[in-house]
Amino acid sequence: MTATHTTQTSPAKQSWAAGLMTFGAVMLTVAGLLAIFRGIMAIAEDDVFVTTPDYVFEFDLTSWGWIHLVLGVVAVFISFGLFQAATWARVAGVAIGGLIIIANFLSLPEYPVWSVVMIAFSALIIWALCVVRRDESF
Repeated sequence: MTATHTTQTSPAKQSWAAGLMTFGAVMLTVAGLLAIFRGIMAIAEDDVFVTTPDYVFEFDLTSWGWIHLVLGVVAVFISFGLFQAATWARVAGVAIGGLIIIANFLSLPEYPVWSVVMIAFSALIIWALCVVRRDESF
């Protein structure tokens, strides 16, 4: 006679996992919308941005605007998948969160304080999407 071992997750752990997934989805939606607005501001060459000479990663402000705009649109699209609890969306959410961090790091001279805030914001999103274990997912 062989014993089969089945693991059952408690309802509290399942609700914790669902809560973190929803939190990550909402945060990714907000980060995406903020990236879209930042992209639009940069494309319109708003006076909010500062130009720093002699920076290693020097791009035109319009280029950064398009990069942030595309990342924001993709982030919002992925967040819809997160609301459906799709596994592909969790993986893509972590990837787009990493790309948002990289884009904000590289555009640090144009808007330093906001870039640091968005880096921390995206790190929180990545944490929320990675902390749910496979056996706790729903």
